[in-house]
Amino acid sequence: MTTLINFREIAQSISIFADVLGVLIIAVGLVSASVKYLSGGRKAQNGYKRYRQDLGRGILLGLEFLVAADIIRTVAVTPTLQGVFVLGIIVLIRTFLSMALEIEVEGCWPWRARG
Repeated sequence: MTTLINFREIAQSISIFADVLGVLIIAVGLVSASVKYLSGGRKAQNGYKRYRQDLGRGILLGLEFLVAADIIRTVAVTPTLQGVFVLGIIVLIRTFLSMALEIEVEGCWPWRARG
């Protein structure tokens, strides 16, 4: 029984770490994109577009870590049917957000070649 408890504690710690990392990545992406934009990017011809793309990349990467944390927490820490249902809804919402951001950043559907 202690092995199961230790596994759940480790999985919980990993999911918290992934949550924190995801939030930090989004925050660093926001600061980085803003500093880049304010320090000369706004004067460029497509400065605002590049700012949105840089910001979108940070959010996309952060979302990936947040989804990973939710999956670990749901599957390893609290594996209930309700938890899996909630996870499914969260993953659907975050997948939609990720696709919308990907389209914004790349300018085309994710499955189409950029051209």
